[in-house]
Amino acid sequence: MERLCLDCNAVVNGRADKKFCDDQCRTNYNNRLRTEDNSFLNEVNRVLKKNRDILRLKNPDGKAKVKREVLLRKGFDFNYHTHTYATQKGTTYIFCYEQGYLPLENEEVLLVKREEK
Repeated sequence: MERLCLDCNAVVNGRADKKFCDDQCRTNYNNRLRTEDNSFLNEVNRVLKKNRDILRLKNPDGKAKVKREVLLRKGFDFNYHTHTYATQKGTTYIFCYEQGYLPLENEEVLLVKREEK
């Protein structure tokens, strides 16, 4: 029975349990598997990084108020965030890493930056 390389489908010679014709094919195959497995994770990280960059750009001083529409025009995606923080008063801030926001009335958003302790 002829065995074929899992990457290039060439005939594999050698040990009975050999799966690849050479190291390059083994590397290509495993890299492709990792890329496919991580594609969703990479997309989520891309959106989170973009959200963080937008918040940082619009909030250079650590506290600012902007219209929700301004963030949306820059490409901000309100569906993605890293965590939330609920205050004792019941207010919930939404964060993308250290950059956060609080939805306000009249389509406004309060931007904040979490200070490191």
